[in-house]
Amino acid sequence: MTTRIGFLACAETLPGAGERRGDAFEHDLVTAALRPAFGEAGLELVEIDWRAPLGDFDRIPLVLLGTAWDYQDHPDEFLTKLDQLETSGVAVHNPAQVVRWNMDKGYLQDLAAQGAMTVPTLWLSDLDADGVEGAIDRFGVDRIVVKRRVGAGGLGQFSFSRASPPPDDWTMGRPCMVQPFLPSVVDEGEFTFFFIDGVFSHGVLKRAAEGEYRIQSLYGGYECEFTPSPADLATASRVMTALPFDRPLYCRIDMARLPEGSLAVMEAEMIEPYYYPEQGPELGQRMAAAIRARLP
Repeated sequence: MTTRIGFLACAETLPGAGERRGDAFEHDLVTAALRPAFGEAGLELVEIDWRAPLGDFDRIPLVLLGTAWDYQDHPDEFLTKLDQLETSGVAVHNPAQVVRWNMDKGYLQDLAAQGAMTVPTLWLSDLDADGVEGAIDRFGVDRIVVKRRVGAGGLGQFSFSRASPPPDDWTMGRPCMVQPFLPSVVDEGEFTFFFIDGVFSHGVLKRAAEGEYRIQSLYGGYECEFTPSPADLATASRVMTALPFDRPLYCRIDMARLPEGSLAVMEAEMIEPYYYPEQGPELGQRMAAAIRARLP
């Protein structure tokens, strides 16, 4: 008997649901990689909008958070839905308690407290043009990056420099994090370490397009094959050890190199990371096996 496994998406990533996001092709790549392997394991992948009525989740014992890539603009609604699914008996991966911790990037402070190397960061309730100048002075750099504390995909992110400050009336308008710009993100790229059930699955080197610093495909970013050195993999594995959760079904550790050469964690994404199936040819089989182990 085949077991249905939900893959939560949103209207902008689901095929056939109207105008799709510019990176919706990543949804297609992931589902295409998972579906055959799931079928071999007696699982059926069911793409479903996370806003669908609870009744649509009947006979779906487990859901992956998939490409719910608008959750950051509706965090309370998203968490409420995950709670409702869990209350109804649907296993959510990663679970709602993980999402609550992982949704606000302030979790990086928890990782740092556990010994993980992180990028120097200012945690602010808001930021204005004067604050940008102050942050540049405080870090002693020429350029900074300002990110949403609850955000994804590089959306709502800004980079300012002494030569290119924000307009005088600019404000972030929400809680944010401010970091020095890391030249290595452009020069070397950002490294991804994808873990399934706590075990390293595959690595990815993400590069920015010419003239960009954001590595997401929405901004022209692209991916390359990457086999981490034992030392770099050990660094990423230490971030996994620092997590307050034991063996999440999936976790994507994104890292960049600090000026002194150490890898620092940029993000430990356990909500709805892109899986990078093109760099992980065994992704489908590994995910299917991990899910099978979690089913009754």
